[in-house]
Amino acid sequence: MILNSKTLTNAFAAAVIASSTLVALPAFAGTVENLERERAILIDTMLNANVTPAEREAKVETSRNRLVDLERMVLRDDSLVGVNTPTVKRAFANYDLTFLIHAATEKEMSVIDNWLEQMGITTQSLMSAKRARQ
Repeated sequence: MILNSKTLTNAFAAAVIASSTLVALPAFAGTVENLERERAILIDTMLNANVTPAEREAKVETSRNRLVDLERMVLRDDSLVGVNTPTVKRAFANYDLTFLIHAATEKEMSVIDNWLEQMGITTQSLMSAKRARQ
């Protein structure tokens, strides 16, 4: 097989196109997405049974500080005005769950108590729950 310059050029162009599709584009996360991710980390930390109370307290305090800042950023984000995506609509429709730290402070409750209340989990429902295998 004899390779001429046109064949090499076409092969090179195909390789460039193929490799450009493999290059990862940077992910864009807005303020709401960052808030959601940090809130998920906080909830996971609060519910993690494999963490000692001291570790949990330290991690919750760190997440709490980050969440306060992120909640303020979302509340002041002018780029969200008029945005009608499901994520943004859901975030502002569920104020007490989205802005967990602010809502807990306004109600003078702990963050976990506020979250459990919003999820509909009460002491009575926990006490009457049965442990079973599925």
